[in-house]
Amino acid sequence: MSTCIALIRGINVGRAKRVAMADLRRMLEDMGHSNVRTLLNSGNAVFQTERPKVRSAASAIEDQIVRRFGFQAAVVVITSGDLAEIIDGDPLGDVATDHARHLVAFVSDPASLSAAKPLLLSPWAPERFALGSKAAYLWCPNGVIGSSLAQAFARLTADSATMRNWSTVLKVQAAAGSREADI
Repeated sequence: MSTCIALIRGINVGRAKRVAMADLRRMLEDMGHSNVRTLLNSGNAVFQTERPKVRSAASAIEDQIVRRFGFQAAVVVITSGDLAEIIDGDPLGDVATDHARHLVAFVSDPASLSAAKPLLLSPWAPERFALGSKAAYLWCPNGVIGSSLAQAFARLTADSATMRNWSTVLKVQAAAGSREADI
């Protein structure tokens, strides 16, 4: 069994696209995943599956969200190993001092990160931007909501990325790690 993480974009933000985490867990279990755990109320789920095929798993979860909840939401699925690589490869850890303002942008297809390459050429100070092989990293020291960098990144990547702050990333890692220990 492999541990995977589903990161669902845009659910439970405001009044639209509301999903109870118990319903999300049940949906993932009905899809054949085991040891399903959700974290926070923002569309983070850790689960175990046989032979993970992350792109097909993401597509299947997206289809089930439409069927069960009646709306579309982009889903990124990564393995716990991918998450560990993304965390270990964080190039902004030395400057990002507030976990709530340090973002990781996850993508289903790492090639989609190339759309954000122009951001590397712009001066964002005091904000910072970096691209890894599997994720993008944003440091928004003055806040995420009004961040010019976060807005530019969202425009360039459209629906291909979903962002989580560093606190959430570490909580997901802890949950995924505890699942690995259960195997």
